[in-house]
Amino acid sequence: MMNYRRNRHPGGTYFFTVVTANRAPLFNNPAAVQRLRTTLRNVIHRHPFTIDAMVVLPDHIHCIWTLPADDTNYSTRWRLIKGGFTKGFRQYSQDRAGAAKLLWQKRYWEHTIRDENDFNQHVDYIHYNPVKHGYVDRAVDWPYSSFHRFVRDGILPVDWGINEAELEGVGRE
Repeated sequence: MMNYRRNRHPGGTYFFTVVTANRAPLFNNPAAVQRLRTTLRNVIHRHPFTIDAMVVLPDHIHCIWTLPADDTNYSTRWRLIKGGFTKGFRQYSQDRAGAAKLLWQKRYWEHTIRDENDFNQHVDYIHYNPVKHGYVDRAVDWPYSSFHRFVRDGILPVDWGINEAELEGVGRE
């Protein structure tokens, strides 16, 4: 068995990838996305942190969190999020016989954000991910993304993240 070593810095900023069990498209269901939002609010209330950027795709989540200055415990937060979501979304967490069913892969991927450039690269990765996976041609068209907050706050233009295939032939004669 592997012994996972997590990098922990009080008040650190981290990029995470969390995947559904067997890559099931759990978040194709808007009720599942709403349940995730509710669970996140509940966990943030009990264990504060800031969600700097986030995207929810059908079978995985990417996000960047910043923890409070004296805190390193993102593992507890992920345990509470996964568990709270599963308990609150019973129709997906039980099979037909009522037996418990896994909704999440057991672990998650974590990367400590090193500096502003690293932060910006990961924010771009998050916001472009729906385009990369072919769900939409433009980042603005994906509804479950912090991209909309970045546009509203004037950080990114609404036309950021357009699929290059959509631009083919534009401006060329």
